[in-house]
Amino acid sequence: MDFTIRAATLEDCKDIRRMISELAEYEKVADQVMITQKDLEQDGFSKNPFFHAIIAEVPEQHKTKDGHTKIGFSIYFYTYSSWKGRAVFMEDLYVMPEFRGKGIGKALMSKIAQLGRAAGCTQLSFTVLNWNKTALDFYQSQGSVDVTSDLGYHYMCCHGDAFQKMADRDP
Repeated sequence: MDFTIRAATLEDCKDIRRMISELAEYEKVADQVMITQKDLEQDGFSKNPFFHAIIAEVPEQHKTKDGHTKIGFSIYFYTYSSWKGRAVFMEDLYVMPEFRGKGIGKALMSKIAQLGRAAGCTQLSFTVLNWNKTALDFYQSQGSVDVTSDLGYHYMCCHGDAFQKMADRDP
């Protein structure tokens, strides 16, 4: 299948938001998506972006029945490991279902690894839902390891009221 991987632009935010919703529906958490197209535009394409994104695009002749040519994306950002130094974190990797199994997910993941390496990163990190065996198998086939089981780490999050209370505390 003919496709390209390229850096996302401001004009891609509508499609990125659409695909975020599709991913959230698949993960059974559609009600948790609060991000808007405007948030994506501001947070990803301002002077000091919070994230970066890449797009998978097919030519017009392969567009979806709904007319979409942007059929996959990945959001990533740079982090720092106190043990290993620079790292890249892949927040999302999504390919529309009808385009899966054609190497697009591998190409998106490889592009993020290339961008990370160019920025001096030594690792690519991401999370996967524990019930998503297809994704777990895919990532493991790409050489990724499950540090939750191998090293015993747990990915933690403080959000909502707990985050607000934490931020309100005096140091």
